[in-house]
Amino acid sequence: MSFQFIGLNHVQIAAPEGSETEARSFFHNILGWPELPKPEPLRSRGGVWFQCGNHQVHIGIQRDFIPAVKAHPAFEVTNLDGLRSHLLLQRIPVIEDDARDGEGIRRFYLNDPFGNRLEFMERPGEQ
Repeated sequence: MSFQFIGLNHVQIAAPEGSETEARSFFHNILGWPELPKPEPLRSRGGVWFQCGNHQVHIGIQRDFIPAVKAHPAFEVTNLDGLRSHLLLQRIPVIEDDARDGEGIRRFYLNDPFGNRLEFMERPGEQ
């Protein structure tokens, strides 16, 4: 083939209209992701963008919003236990998952403030 995939640039997560402040509170204040400026032509659409490691997470405003409860992004982290403790201190409930224990991958899920499912995972040796 004459083309090659490099990887993901960003993932978009939907949120209800008027939820930018709540998105900033969760994704920036709690998760610690830096906010990115949206390009001028896209600002009128609402939403907010964040940097997560090498990738971007775009919170897009969706009229007639319905949360994604099955489809979800999975974010790789180091010190999954530290993240879990931080979230619990912030009163963010986590959902444990050991479905892939045989691979040594540790993970948990949570619902963002809008009900979207998010996965956080740590591979063996990344603690």
